[in-house]
Amino acid sequence: MTSARLPNRWGIAVAAVLMQICLGAVYGWSVFKIPLMRAEHWSETQVQLNFTLAIFFLGVGTIIGGLWQDRVGPRKVATLAGLIYGVGYMLAGVSATHHSLDGLYAAYGVLTGIGMGMGYICPVATLVKWFPERRGLMTGVAVCGYGAGALIMSPVAAREILAYGVPATFWSLGIVYLVLVLAAAQCYANPPQGWRPAGWEPRSAVAKAATTYDYTVREAMATWQFWLLWAMLFLNVSAGIMIISQASPMAQQLVGMTPVAAAGMVGLISIFNGTGRVFWAWVSDHLGRARVYFLLYAIQVIIFFSLPRIHNLTWFSAAFALIGLCYGGGFGTMPSFTADFFGAKFMGGIYGIVLLAWGAAAIPSPIMAAHLHQATGRFDTALYVIAGVMLISLALPLVAKRPSKAPGNASVAPTAVGAS
Repeated sequence: MTSARLPNRWGIAVAAVLMQICLGAVYGWSVFKIPLMRAEHWSETQVQLNFTLAIFFLGVGTIIGGLWQDRVGPRKVATLAGLIYGVGYMLAGVSATHHSLDGLYAAYGVLTGIGMGMGYICPVATLVKWFPERRGLMTGVAVCGYGAGALIMSPVAAREILAYGVPATFWSLGIVYLVLVLAAAQCYANPPQGWRPAGWEPRSAVAKAATTYDYTVREAMATWQFWLLWAMLFLNVSAGIMIISQASPMAQQLVGMTPVAAAGMVGLISIFNGTGRVFWAWVSDHLGRARVYFLLYAIQVIIFFSLPRIHNLTWFSAAFALIGLCYGGGFGTMPSFTADFFGAKFMGGIYGIVLLAWGAAAIPSPIMAAHLHQATGRFDTALYVIAGVMLISLALPLVAKRPSKAPGNASVAPTAVGAS
């Protein structure tokens, strides 16, 4: 296949960002919480369970979509993901109209979550193949779109809810997302096996360190490095999501912000979450993936140990911004980290399972923070616990090295590279 017949890889990158913006709307779930609680008299816990279910089933969706797209390519998987995702929103509108909480769980929590996960993995797994020379940056740009999704959706949805109500808002978002994700999905395609950009050779230290052996999912999971990457993502997500889950009450207690002003802390974290996905991914192309993760952990050790003693609004805001930057940086760097260790050919299935760490990490630290806050009336203990965990985690990037041999101790032969 000649370069003239290949799709434009920059067009695929644009489609990837557009799709991730649509899928990232889940982080804006809070705009639906109070309207649903007031209209239906459901408790906050009952309403918030929709978000928890969506994140859990996102992990399920990444495995389904990742394994499937390794066999059939990203276009079919992304197309089905768009259908499930859009229909999930529309059925959420039906459930809200009929005052069905269980229906909302099934529609938004299960269907939308699965569609979101199936869609999330496609652009990530596709871009690492099209951009070997800037693998970190481009996957960071793609997942940055996911981080920015809530910033775009939240104000639009809030106005829609005030004007037309929650059910109509679910319907309108579902239709828009269905159209946009389906359109983006049609742009996806994998490059030919062994393709490289014309004239590019892996000259940087980071590119040279990447494996030339394409591990299958089973082979990757048989290595200790796979579980090391899983643990590294799990720990970084655990730290950031604890702050995200408690941002407003923490801001009110530590710096005396009003509830309305404290809500702005969530927006601040969202902005730097998206920024961090691009910034740290770009840095990892030059500094290395493991060194970036070491820096993410080190910064958070300092921030979490310092937070209980920060009572100045400016410094507090800066600390939250850095936490968002590190939280996003973990997501931005891990796709290229995974591809460097295990190759890009079966990236969908391998990274889909690594992303289970995301769903798993969303449970323990927020529960711990809520429990300790309820018991002591303060966040200090939870912050010190996470700081200690981050301190111990510094050891993980230091031992991170890619597998040097194929499973079974067979020598790794370089993958053949075709003409571009």
